[in-house]
Amino acid sequence: MSSLSILALSEGPFGTKIKSADIAETLCFFDDWEDRYRYIIDLGKELTSLPTSCRTDKNLIIGCQSQVWLVCEYDQKSNLLFMAVDSEAQIVKGLAGIVLSAFNKKTPQEVTDFNIEAFFTDIDLFSHLSSMRGNGLRAMVKKILYIAKRC
Repeated sequence: MSSLSILALSEGPFGTKIKSADIAETLCFFDDWEDRYRYIIDLGKELTSLPTSCRTDKNLIIGCQSQVWLVCEYDQKSNLLFMAVDSEAQIVKGLAGIVLSAFNKKTPQEVTDFNIEAFFTDIDLFSHLSSMRGNGLRAMVKKILYIAKRC
């Protein structure tokens, strides 16, 4: 995929207009997890859908309950990582949006420095996900961190 294409795909609000702190703050306003799930699903609707050409085995996140594709590219000129994620499951798209809020359009150093586990703990995410969803989320984070460390 060309740089122009990944830059276009990553142009959604995650990492710029929607940041991890914004998501944590919004989640605090909800009294129960049913409302939080609706919010997470709504976040997923903000993701740009990946074209079929990106839905390849190379971009598939291994370990996810649902099919999840991640496209990530490092732009040397700006020193930023640009990411796009897609899934067939709405809740997973929302979870991917949460991850992108922390990592998209950040430098590799910012990605590796961000304590994503503490963030997940702060928003009490894993206690409300199935173990399979939690494992898939961690697999997505692991792949992003691997890419960031290689830049």
